[in-house]
Amino acid sequence: MTKLRALIFDVDGTLADTERDGHRVAFNRAFAEAGLNWDWSVDLYGELLSVAGGKERISFYIKQYCPNFSIPSDNFIADLHANKIKHYRQLLSEGIIPLRPGVKRLIQEAHNAGIRLAIATTSALPNVISLLENNLDSSWFEIIAAGDIVPAKKPAPDIYYYVLQQMNLQPQDCIVIEDSNHGLQSANQASLPTIITFNDYTQNQDFSAAVLVLNHLGEPDLPFSLKAGNAKDASYVDLTMLKDLPKP
Repeated sequence: MTKLRALIFDVDGTLADTERDGHRVAFNRAFAEAGLNWDWSVDLYGELLSVAGGKERISFYIKQYCPNFSIPSDNFIADLHANKIKHYRQLLSEGIIPLRPGVKRLIQEAHNAGIRLAIATTSALPNVISLLENNLDSSWFEIIAAGDIVPAKKPAPDIYYYVLQQMNLQPQDCIVIEDSNHGLQSANQASLPTIITFNDYTQNQDFSAAVLVLNHLGEPDLPFSLKAGNAKDASYVDLTMLKDLPKP
């Protein structure tokens, strides 16, 4: 590829396993606080992720798994979800949600080498800032494009077009790190070469358009597993490896 000038990261599932270790845990804490005996296991939450939206997910769960549950008030689901958000942000502020392998190392290396950094996510901005500030230096990221900053969310390419425009970069100047098919579609429509680091919830999705498909970015003592693409002899993702990646 041409000279690497920027790395653009997704957040949920890419920087950290926020669905499994964050949102799921926050739902369970909100349920317990409300006196409910509901417990969303890792596997069950993977099924529930097919339903978009937290309040919608609660409604679906009640209909599918608790059909005899009587909703006590009109605001019950909204209030329960609002409490879940409180618990999620508490988890972020406590630093309980760890970054995935290789994330901190690669970002630090890129920052030290003068490679520009950006975030492109549909996550709410306060959640992104909290995750970054408890694990990294948020000031390293030139652009944090989050939430509703663009009208159409992934898999639409709008968020990536926005980042490219704000940074005055061409797609070939960048590499995107994503974890899902929706994120890959979004980046690919903006002609951005993309590395996928899949997780337990996304591992079976279609990543045929990715430059590389890995289980994580890897560490010197924790090599990644290569699912697709040409990593040559690398066992973890660093700038040398990225600069040698073939053009998609």
